[in-house]
Amino acid sequence: MKQPPNIFTRNLLRLTGLEQPHEKFTITLRFSSFTVSKTDHRPESDVGYCDNGVGSAFRTYLSTTTAFEENPIEAAREFINEEVYFSHLKRSASENSLAEGKRLHTHMIVSGFNASTFIRNHLVNMYAKCGFVDDAQHVFDEMPARNVISWNTLISGYAKSGSVEDAVELFDKMPERDSVSWNAVISACAQQGDSKEALKLYCQMKLAGLRPDQFTLTSGLNACANLPSPKCGAQVHAEVIKMGFESNAFLEPVLVEMYVKCDRMEDANQVFDHIRVPNVFTWNSLVVGYARCGRLERARELFDMIPERDVVSWNTVIGIYAQHGYSEESLRQFREMHRSGMRPNYITFASALNACASLHSIEQGRHLHGLIIISELELDVFVGSALVDMYAKCGSLSEALRLFNRMPERNVVSWTAVITGYSLLGDGESALRMLSQMKKQGVKPDQFTFASVLGTCATLENARHGSQVHGHVIKTGFESYVPVANALVTMYAKCGSIDDAHLVFDKMVTRDVISWTSIITGNAKFGTLENARQLFDTMPTRNVVSWNAMMAAYAQVGYGEKTLQLFREMLLSGMKTDWVTFVSVLSSCAGLAALKQGRQVHVHTIRNGLESDVSVGNALVTMYSKCGSIGDALCVFDNMPEQDEVSWNAMITGYSQHGHGKDAFQKFEQMLQTGIKPDHITFVAVLSACSHAGLVDEGHYYFNSMSLDHSISPRAEHYACMIDLFGRAGLLDEAEDFINKMPFEPNANVWGALLSACRIHGNLELAKRAAEHLFELEPHDSGTYVLLANIYATAGKWEDAANMRKLMKEKGVKKNPACSWIMVNNRVHTFMVEENSHPQMEEIIAMLEKLVGQLKKAGYVPNTDFVLHDVEQEQKQQSLFQHSEKLAIAFGLISTPPGTPIQIFKNLRVCGDCHSAIKFISNIVGRELVVRDANRFHHFKEGLCSCGDYW
Repeated sequence: MKQPPNIFTRNLLRLTGLEQPHEKFTITLRFSSFTVSKTDHRPESDVGYCDNGVGSAFRTYLSTTTAFEENPIEAAREFINEEVYFSHLKRSASENSLAEGKRLHTHMIVSGFNASTFIRNHLVNMYAKCGFVDDAQHVFDEMPARNVISWNTLISGYAKSGSVEDAVELFDKMPERDSVSWNAVISACAQQGDSKEALKLYCQMKLAGLRPDQFTLTSGLNACANLPSPKCGAQVHAEVIKMGFESNAFLEPVLVEMYVKCDRMEDANQVFDHIRVPNVFTWNSLVVGYARCGRLERARELFDMIPERDVVSWNTVIGIYAQHGYSEESLRQFREMHRSGMRPNYITFASALNACASLHSIEQGRHLHGLIIISELELDVFVGSALVDMYAKCGSLSEALRLFNRMPERNVVSWTAVITGYSLLGDGESALRMLSQMKKQGVKPDQFTFASVLGTCATLENARHGSQVHGHVIKTGFESYVPVANALVTMYAKCGSIDDAHLVFDKMVTRDVISWTSIITGNAKFGTLENARQLFDTMPTRNVVSWNAMMAAYAQVGYGEKTLQLFREMLLSGMKTDWVTFVSVLSSCAGLAALKQGRQVHVHTIRNGLESDVSVGNALVTMYSKCGSIGDALCVFDNMPEQDEVSWNAMITGYSQHGHGKDAFQKFEQMLQTGIKPDHITFVAVLSACSHAGLVDEGHYYFNSMSLDHSISPRAEHYACMIDLFGRAGLLDEAEDFINKMPFEPNANVWGALLSACRIHGNLELAKRAAEHLFELEPHDSGTYVLLANIYATAGKWEDAANMRKLMKEKGVKKNPACSWIMVNNRVHTFMVEENSHPQMEEIIAMLEKLVGQLKKAGYVPNTDFVLHDVEQEQKQQSLFQHSEKLAIAFGLISTPPGTPIQIFKNLRVCGDCHSAIKFISNIVGRELVVRDANRFHHFKEGLCSCGDYW
């Protein structure tokens, strides 16, 4: 008795409309789907494949026989034999035509065709290749007899569908295996990323006594490449040689790619050199390998040697230059590709647009956009996303949004590009709104989306929004992704939530250099430098960014000596420096006024080819200016290949600090002539130059010029400069009137400038009014208390001065002690008032006593008004000679060769008595004495000072 059809068969019949058919009708209907030749039983052309030729052929057959009327099933079997089924099943599989394949299968069922294992294997293959592995499994399960091909076919089907576990499970059940079985399952594991399992099976195959063929070796090499494991790869390579496949054209490119992915470029190159005629794929692999290991010149050399480049070759070199920051060269290669006649594809345009985005070159981006429209690729989601990203990063968010809204399909890259655009503009609210819309549209954010949004929160220093995004990150499971975790650490660190930053950092299973650098930077800014340095010392590996971060941390808080020490350690480690390194180190040299070390660093910039870098040039100008060598600063400035507004500001500020007002004005006018627009920093420098030179009218002119000629609204710092200018000139009433007319509330700098002017000119009443404002604005700033106490003392009001010092103690306000320092033999020597801890103090005191006698003979009279304590006159004179700047100069005289200049630095303004004494000393010892105080430089030479006694 005939068995009822199973579920799979019933479903198949139902889908084809043949669940309850009339046999005669069914056969005739199904035949209309085939075209066969009665003589050779092979399929005809593609054109006739789906016509009704079989119907005609079958009608012809019926006209010559009465068999169909007597037994239609047997007649069908006689006409449609196994070869016909095989031909059409093979064609259905190759064309992924599931509908035709199911019709064939249905016909077999309704016609009662007794399919052989051969035909059933092709049914399994057809379903598997059409992506219906479950149906293939059903056919496989119903097979009365299976051979090794049956098993191999289903294993291959599972492998291609990505069901590696099912493939391996089926492989383990096989009663017998051949090399095809092993190749199928090894290849499946290798292609799906389970390289360890692939190599394990590879070893088991050899133990089973089967000899690997070129397909086995290919899968083994691919597994080694994906791990990557150069050791295993070398072992498989040895087997390739042992089996005589060394010159196999199929394996040679795979060997090259394996060594490339394992970063073994010498081995890759050695294999490549033995290939008689390398194909373009092999050339491209080698180019990519050299680019990955940073050898761009070699990569370019190989690219130029490729005999016939394909689009992948061009995409490789264009992408390499774009990814390594050589955007101009990337675009140049794009133009070369275009001129060569090679048609760009979506990858080409994406790389070129990335280069435009890096250069912020919207014009070149628009040109590419035109070519994309001509190439009919604008609607491609990959290219469209790259266009949105380019416009967004070039600052044209409106164009990016217009293109984004026209895209027929948007993916996570498209959305992320728009979110990044808002982030770059600092519009955090819109970035977060787009993230919300993205999720509503059913597009899941990826790690780059979250990293971009978190970057916005970090820029805005908005920890609340950052915490909300952190919640989304946890829900979507992206917290373990290193770029996202890094963005979280950076966000919390920049927002000052250093504890939260540490929580994220401590949970990270995998950390890269960015992770460590972010937490170090956060600790340096909001934690402690000790913690930052401890983390730096703990880092498993460091790159130039890590070193730069630690040096910048030291430089920003004034730890210049530690910055220079770390710089020396960096050089000894062999780490290559960059322009950021030199900016931090030169800044520290400037802070220490370490001219000798600054010159040495200058030499390093030349050796590293960075002297022409505009940021390094600006740092050199500032360093030489702050180290007292304004001539060297000008030399660097004049030799810069290009100058930006920072360069001009640095030079103008240098002239201002050295009291060269006219030179500062001249440089300002030259700046305007070059077409560079001044900014608020420029005018601070110009107005300071006016103040230091006592040029009141010029100060008025430049202050008014800010708004009238340059559309720059004066800020508090510009008003402070004007108050300082009036105050130094003794125009205290004008200074107070100027404050009263300010369009906004004066800040501490403005009132501080007025209080300092009152100190110079002894205006006690105005000083008290200025101090009252300062006590409100900055109640814990010691400068206000000290200045007012000094003004009281100068006026002889000793009780009021004492009360002011008592008030400081009651409020816990500590005075910053006067401090001077000098660098001798690469070491900083620091001195404080009446300090006796220096190891050469006896020699220093002896030199001072010698100088006292010479000074008195030269006509110097101590100005005891600068001794702010109510003591005897002799004690006052003794106190004056213990001032820190005099101690530093005395040390310089005994520690440096006669006749050489001496340069010292003071953290506060040099006092009037010291200024007078140093003029005499410069004439007595015949040396130039350079003093940089808190406000400016004083060049003492032959009894005169560069400030003209106006400071």
